[in-house]
Amino acid sequence: MCHNRIEFDQPPRVDILLMAISKLKKLKHSSPDVPRILETMGGWIERYTVYLRSECHLAENTVQAYRRDLEHMKEWLDGRSPTKLEIGDLTEFAAFLKGKRLAATSISRHIVAIRMFYKFLQLEGAIADNPAELLTTPKVWQRVPKVLTIAQVDRFLTAPQRYDQHCLRDRAILELMYATGCRVSEISNLLLANVHLSEGYCLAEGKGSKQRMVPLGERAIEAIELYLNEARPKLVSSRELAQSPWLILSRSGHRLRREAIWELIKRYAQRAEIDSEVSPHTLRHSFATHLLAGGADLRLIQEMLGHASIQTTQIYTQVENSKLKKVHNQYHPRA
Repeated sequence: MCHNRIEFDQPPRVDILLMAISKLKKLKHSSPDVPRILETMGGWIERYTVYLRSECHLAENTVQAYRRDLEHMKEWLDGRSPTKLEIGDLTEFAAFLKGKRLAATSISRHIVAIRMFYKFLQLEGAIADNPAELLTTPKVWQRVPKVLTIAQVDRFLTAPQRYDQHCLRDRAILELMYATGCRVSEISNLLLANVHLSEGYCLAEGKGSKQRMVPLGERAIEAIELYLNEARPKLVSSRELAQSPWLILSRSGHRLRREAIWELIKRYAQRAEIDSEVSPHTLRHSFATHLLAGGADLRLIQEMLGHASIQTTQIYTQVENSKLKKVHNQYHPRA
């Protein structure tokens, strides 16, 4: 007879085994490792960011925008877990954003980010019911975008002068933005290999990494050629060309960040004595509005801007209508 065999006087009780399993589960969930990290908003934001990149394949700028919105929520939660909230709590968060005097469009974007985040929490099994489904966005009135006049554009594009350290580069940036209507991030990320000056176009990579062909005007081509011949080689200097594949470079030979482009546009707008609220998007709005005023087809403008929906492009028809009304009021004898 084998003495190593364990014999039970009676079968083990099922209720005792279930109690033991239950205790093990409790110990597991009270572990100071991953579960505790995920109870905090910071932990969930990290996992959510990875999810947006790897599963949703969103553009990096979009990922960072959602992250910034959720960081505001983290500030408001002040250590509380997002998985414990109900619709009443989320409504209070919307009121918190309003208290920060954010625009209705900004609050709406925050709410979209929250809805997506709570769908993610459902997928992860962290919550059963989604309270964010009941969260409504504030009514957003579609505002007519501000555009520059032709005379203002002329002053703006010639604002960089020879005494500026990066005059040729900056003028190339301004000409390129107005000629193509590209977003500031698209200009920042534009690769030199995607600029075809002899053919008169460039390939811009927009939202969702979608590439589109955008024509270049003669003025833009001239400004870019001058920058490529005289200024860009100095910015690359001793760096390997493969390390500087972008068209627009910083003084260290790296990609010029979108924030830096934003700053130089503000600086040159002030020099040209243009509205202080001018932004990179103002050039994009001006590009589309001037094309429409010149008789360009709305569908073609949509393609050049990279809009997924024609409804987004239609806002520029409102700009034209508002100008027509001004002309009518000024010159019509019975206006």
